[in-house]
Amino acid sequence: MRAVIGHSFGGIDELVYDETTPPAIEAGTIRISVRAAGVSFANLLFIAGKHQNRPSIPFVPGTEIGGVVSEIAPDVRTDLKIGDRVCAGLPSGGFAEEAIVDAANVFRIPDSLSFEGSTLFPTIYATAYAGLKWRANLQSGETLLVHGAAGASGLAAVEVGRALGATVIATAGGERKIEAAKRFGADHAIDYRTGGFRDRVLEITSGRGADVVFDPVGGDIFDESLRCVAPLGRLIPMGFAAGRIPEIPANIVLVKNLTVIGLYWGFYMAWGKTKADVALREKVRILYGEMFDLFEAGKLRAPVDGSLPLADFATAMRRVESREVVGKIVLIPEQRT
Repeated sequence: MRAVIGHSFGGIDELVYDETTPPAIEAGTIRISVRAAGVSFANLLFIAGKHQNRPSIPFVPGTEIGGVVSEIAPDVRTDLKIGDRVCAGLPSGGFAEEAIVDAANVFRIPDSLSFEGSTLFPTIYATAYAGLKWRANLQSGETLLVHGAAGASGLAAVEVGRALGATVIATAGGERKIEAAKRFGADHAIDYRTGGFRDRVLEITSGRGADVVFDPVGGDIFDESLRCVAPLGRLIPMGFAAGRIPEIPANIVLVKNLTVIGLYWGFYMAWGKTKADVALREKVRILYGEMFDLFEAGKLRAPVDGSLPLADFATAMRRVESREVVGKIVLIPEQRT
């Protein structure tokens, strides 16, 4: 099979597109013929060796795929069958023509959902939905502040927040991204490049602040969020695209009665050293059903900015690196007969 392969940690230029031996199926896994693989900012950290999931070398990046079930390990008990259309999350290996995935992390997708769009569900929508519904307990009528609201993670949070009945305030940089946030459901959109967002958030909320903050950016954005979060507010620092991991002043957490929520989706997918138990993984499966219901109801739209052949992985990753992508960019493996 052909795949994107890293023989050392570094930048995009360290990766090659080459023939390699297909991965062997193992107990508890499913083989998927990959039809689409999502590209994310986390992939850039992964290839640099800076992600919490640090692979052995050589490695194949890629954590979000859509495709077709082509083989099921004999010990797997599942209602999936060969030929089913699925999406799947995996710690690595997605930028390839075939991938081996833990059976618990493979989900049948609706017929109306494209393979390209399905790549948003394994980690992007799942993180937003679990973070806002499970962990932050976002309620209808509350105010949600979403940063980086034109990227895949931010747009997912905008859509999920709107679906849960919140008033959504989005921040992004530039007119194109502001318009995208509005188009996907933000009630208010702020261009942080024009002078920050704190005063505008306080104005929109009549001085109270946002009840929940979803922040995939970090750095100065998180610092400013602390100045416009409501008492009893909840903050989800779920990424650090700005490059600086912020430090949280404990006195502000104390006097505002704040809750700072960590959410590493890999825990729920059993990628980390500490893994979710069977009961929690069944809860995850129910969550995917709820998300697919929202998609079929038109409340999640799975925005794909563009698709490129897998061989053009470098172009796709540089687009993500430049932060010009609105929604998701996807790689398409060539289908060989």
